[in-house]
Amino acid sequence: MVTFSDIADYRDFLKEFYDRRKVEMPFYSYRMMGDKLGLDSSYLYRVLQKKQHLPAHALPAAKEILALAGREAEYFDLLYSAAVSKDKTKREELMAKALSLRDVERHSLQAAELKLLENWWIPAVRAYLELNGGVVNVKQIAKDICPPITEEQALEAIETLKSVGLVKKLASGKLALTEAHLTVGGPEKAKAVRNFQRQVLSLASDALENVPVNERNISTLTLSVDQSCFEDLGDMLREFRRLVQKRVDGAKNPDRVMQLSMAFYPVARKGGASENTIIKGEGAGDKK
Repeated sequence: MVTFSDIADYRDFLKEFYDRRKVEMPFYSYRMMGDKLGLDSSYLYRVLQKKQHLPAHALPAAKEILALAGREAEYFDLLYSAAVSKDKTKREELMAKALSLRDVERHSLQAAELKLLENWWIPAVRAYLELNGGVVNVKQIAKDICPPITEEQALEAIETLKSVGLVKKLASGKLALTEAHLTVGGPEKAKAVRNFQRQVLSLASDALENVPVNERNISTLTLSVDQSCFEDLGDMLREFRRLVQKRVDGAKNPDRVMQLSMAFYPVARKGGASENTIIKGEGAGDKK
């Protein structure tokens, strides 16, 4: 997802992306890029120097060159409309819509930080510290984590978080969180991620028996889909996860730490069922 550091207009993005793509894709001269956009090279130069707006007729070609689709393309269109609007109120509305599409900032885990994924309670302790204002009470932390952990495990989690810089000690003795969202990349890290996900899904299974129904929301759907529908649902799940993260960022007075698990996987292939078949499981108002 392309993001902007502030409410920079689309021309900043265009220039930055153009400069970056000089290495990542075949080189475009001003003339070559201008030809694709239907502009002469001198006009394109003025656009990239933020002295001229990109004309509306060039937008489809620009998005094609920059490989923008979906939310990124919508983001680009909104920024363009805001940049050319002469109405201050309208421009602010467009910018607000554009900023709502921005992705959350993520901290990429390095190899040494994979220890965070060894045990499910380490990220849980980190979230609990935020919930509790950074107060370090190992005995209380161990008791309040669900299911409870030992004091030794709570202390180890805190030390791990400090060692990788995801929490920092304040002068008051409290701990403050640094990065809010984490992501892991690289094939060498896949095993650690799978191990962590196994633990989390096991917790979800245990919650069916151990967590009161009014304190959880567990639902299932069994669906018959084709490849196009499968890909669309995958995009929808990714967008939903982004929206959840943005909503959590806006929580004013959190009073609990929740774990959200999403699993979408095949249970049958090439059957004769209708592609519109839906079998519902437990829903938001589930009863035992």
